[in-house]
Amino acid sequence: MQMHVPFSPIRASGYALQEGSPEFDDLGAGLDEAEALGVDVVELPVYAWHLIVGGRLLGNRLDDLKRALAGRRLGYTVHGPLAVNLMDIPERLARHEAVLEASIEITAAIGAQHLVMHTGVVRDAADDLELAYERQRGALLRAGDKAAALGVTLCVENVFRFGGARETATPSKLAGELAAIDHKAVKATLDVSHAFIRCAEQRIDPLPEIAALAPHIAHLHLHDSFGRPSELWTYHPAEAVALGEGDLHLPIGWGSIDWEAVVNAVPVAPGTVAIMELDPRHWRELPEQVAALKALAGRFRALSSPVA
Repeated sequence: MQMHVPFSPIRASGYALQEGSPEFDDLGAGLDEAEALGVDVVELPVYAWHLIVGGRLLGNRLDDLKRALAGRRLGYTVHGPLAVNLMDIPERLARHEAVLEASIEITAAIGAQHLVMHTGVVRDAADDLELAYERQRGALLRAGDKAAALGVTLCVENVFRFGGARETATPSKLAGELAAIDHKAVKATLDVSHAFIRCAEQRIDPLPEIAALAPHIAHLHLHDSFGRPSELWTYHPAEAVALGEGDLHLPIGWGSIDWEAVVNAVPVAPGTVAIMELDPRHWRELPEQVAALKALAGRFRALSSPVA
């Protein structure tokens, strides 16, 4: 008798590599570890490497990276610079767009399909929020055209209010922005922990919020936390873990996120990539966490009508 194996919409699962040397000369050891652990894909911390200067791509460094990645059985995704902020004031926007364009070129050059970038934030007290969102939509459309031409998908990640931010999109607001853009190369990265923290800031239920983003998701960031914003002074990062607050990037199962509720609320499109982002402080848990990641990724249901 043939057993029925449920269809999984997750195309590949793996984890984000540690930042390591800014020259990525220790990258080989990280790739060796990932291959030994049997993951499909790793996310590369391009934001931490010396590949871009003043918005200009350093071609010789990119050649070094391509050589370091060659000959592996792994697939790759890219996490672009976290400082890129397409909701910044107009005087600074061109610099953000230049770094994003260079990041798209890096992603394409190494054969990766997904470039993760953060959704914008507003810090300037005098900035008009609606105009800031309008700037981001225009910039994402331009970047989407560049990405599409190179076979790259921009995966816009939901975040929370950090670094003195007045505003950043809730998951449902991000869904609305992506729907308004309606670009085939501009999709979403759902970071579940970020979503729970942002919704705690806003005092809203995270499950309907992440469900609203589901039709746009191409990429998942999975790690645990207690869904609490950082409120208390701490001297050492270990104290934040002890107190259970902030963006902790804990092993799956260490925090309080109800993963069963998450997978029930968020069906994803076939071809979605699932990446675990584990804080380096918890790296000793990696072998067991790879198994936990694969089990969790396998529980997501397929979206019946993905956004084209």
